[in-house]
Amino acid sequence: MILVEDAVILKGNKDGLNVVINSNSFNDFDQLASALIEKLSKGSKFYRGAEIKIITDLKQLNERDRDKLKDILFDEFMIKECVYEDISSNREKIFKGIYEGKTKFYRKTIRSGQIVDYPGNIVIIGDVNSGAEVYAGGNVIVFGALKGNVYAGRGGNNDAVIAAITLKPQILSIGEIATRSPDEDDTPHYPEIALIKDGSIIVEPYKNMKMY
Repeated sequence: MILVEDAVILKGNKDGLNVVINSNSFNDFDQLASALIEKLSKGSKFYRGAEIKIITDLKQLNERDRDKLKDILFDEFMIKECVYEDISSNREKIFKGIYEGKTKFYRKTIRSGQIVDYPGNIVIIGDVNSGAEVYAGGNVIVFGALKGNVYAGRGGNNDAVIAAITLKPQILSIGEIATRSPDEDDTPHYPEIALIKDGSIIVEPYKNMKMY
């Protein structure tokens, strides 16, 4: 289960407040609205009269829901100006390279049956066991053994990478390309990194990578 703090992210700037909502984390509009209210309630006195930009998957938020959300923000927090931006138009700009973008750290092992889903980069300090699933809008870096299913660059970001101390996932996907791990048990004893080159996913020793 994805926590509210992971599904709703607040970022203040000189123009107002940006709210990034992972709409896939909610079963319906009411759940999404409740999560947003809970998040904003922690600093409600700072948002009065502010301009807010909601960045989300607009395909999952129809015009009626958008208008309803504007009314809720006005009634609950006196937010008068609310605009929307489609997250799909923002992904490539945020996660164009290896270093850019929001990053979530998980200091634990992701066990079989568990799912990690974050719209930015994911760093896991621990293992990803067989049967676990990791989904990221950006890169996935694992300081341990990666043996589950991993999906980086969701939304079509073919510049994303997947790296691990032991890289042996069941399914490995970057952007729009996916592959399965070979059956042989010959696992190298050095960190590896997976990336897309010439339209295919390749795996290289991490020590050979040149980072610019």
